[in-house]
Amino acid sequence: MSASKNKRIYLSPPHMGGNEQEYVRQAFESNFIAPLGPMVNGFEQDFSDLTGFAHCAALSSGTAALHLALRIVGVEPGDVVIASSLTFIGSVSPVTFIGAEPVFIDSDCKSWNMDPELLAEAVDHYISIGRKPKAVIPTDLYGQCADYDRILEILEPHGIPLIVDAAESVGATYKGRHAGKGALMAAYSFNGNKIITSSGGGMLGSDNEEMISRARWLSQQAKEPEPYYEHKEIGYNYRMSNLVAAVGRGQVEVIPERVKRKREIFDYYEQELDSCSGLSFMPEADYGQCNRWLSVMLVDKNEFGAFPDDIRITLEKENIESRPVWKPMHNQPVFKDNTVFGGKVSEDLFERGLCLPSGTAMTADEQQRIVDLIKRCGK
Repeated sequence: MSASKNKRIYLSPPHMGGNEQEYVRQAFESNFIAPLGPMVNGFEQDFSDLTGFAHCAALSSGTAALHLALRIVGVEPGDVVIASSLTFIGSVSPVTFIGAEPVFIDSDCKSWNMDPELLAEAVDHYISIGRKPKAVIPTDLYGQCADYDRILEILEPHGIPLIVDAAESVGATYKGRHAGKGALMAAYSFNGNKIITSSGGGMLGSDNEEMISRARWLSQQAKEPEPYYEHKEIGYNYRMSNLVAAVGRGQVEVIPERVKRKREIFDYYEQELDSCSGLSFMPEADYGQCNRWLSVMLVDKNEFGAFPDDIRITLEKENIESRPVWKPMHNQPVFKDNTVFGGKVSEDLFERGLCLPSGTAMTADEQQRIVDLIKRCGK
C-alpha cells in the first residue's frame, strides 16, 4: 500500500470526550461569545478541583501563563531566571519577553527533568556574585513531574519562587498530588497536541488569591476600575475565550481515561519492543506517576542497527508521524550565548531519543503496525 493511501497517524492528536459540544451549545445559547462568560468561570473551578490549587486563571496559552507568572513575581530586565534546558522554547521565551536572562540546567537520568544538584550549584554561583535568581522554572518533561520537594529545599532558604511549567503534565502526580501543586504557581497548556485540549489555551494555578487576581487583571490589558479606559501598567490580551473554555470543560471530564490510555500505549510499546537490542524507554521516577503524554524511546544505533532518524523516516514513509526529543535550549541558536550547567545528559537524550505516536484514539492495530515497522529498522 502506498503511503498516500494510509490513514495519517499523528503524534498526539486531539481526542474529544463527548460533552464538549454540549458545553459549546450552552455557550452559544447564552450568547456569551465575547471573551468572558460562565464557561471560563466553570473551567477555572473545574481545574482548581482537579489540581488542588485554590485559584486558577484561564488564559490564551501556557506561554502566556508563564509570562504572567514572571511578571507577578517581579522579574525585571537583566534578572536571572533558571530553567530546564530539555524543553520546548515556550517554557523559556517568556523570560526573554521581559528582558531577563535564561540560565539552563541539564537533566538528570532518573526523570530526564531538571537536575536538582546542578540547580543547587547554579543558585549558589549566582548568589555568590550578587545576582540571586528571581525565579526557577522546571519543566515537567513529557508528562513527568520534576522533583519539586528537592527543588524547594534548594530554593526556599533563599526565598526564590518556584514556577512549574506543567504544560505537558496535566493528570500526572507527584507524591500523590497533582502536577504543579506545591509550587508558588504552575502553568498548564491545552494546545492541540496535549493530553487534553481546548483547541488552544492555558491555565495559571496558585494558592495565592492575590496573584491569580493580578494575573486575570494583567491578562485583560491591565484596565483600571474606571468607567473609561485608563491604564497605569502595560497588560496583555491573554484571557481565554468563553467558547474555548467550553471545550476545555468537556475535556477535563475525561482526564482519568486519557491518562490511563496514554500509560497503556507506553506500556505496549515497551513490552513489544523489549526484545529489541538497543531500544529503551523513558524511566518513571519513583516519586510520582507520569501521564505518559508522549511515549519516548531511546535508540542505541550500534546495538539496534539504525539511527533514531532512520526510524522516523521509515514511519513517515508510511504516513506515521514521530518526532525527535526536544532539542536542548542551550543548543538553540537563539541561546548560544546563555549559560548552561551540565548539558551532556540532555544532549544525549536529544541525539538518541524519538517520540512515538501516542494519540489516545489510536487503535491496537495501528500501534501494532508502528511496532512492526520499528522492528524492521533494526539488525
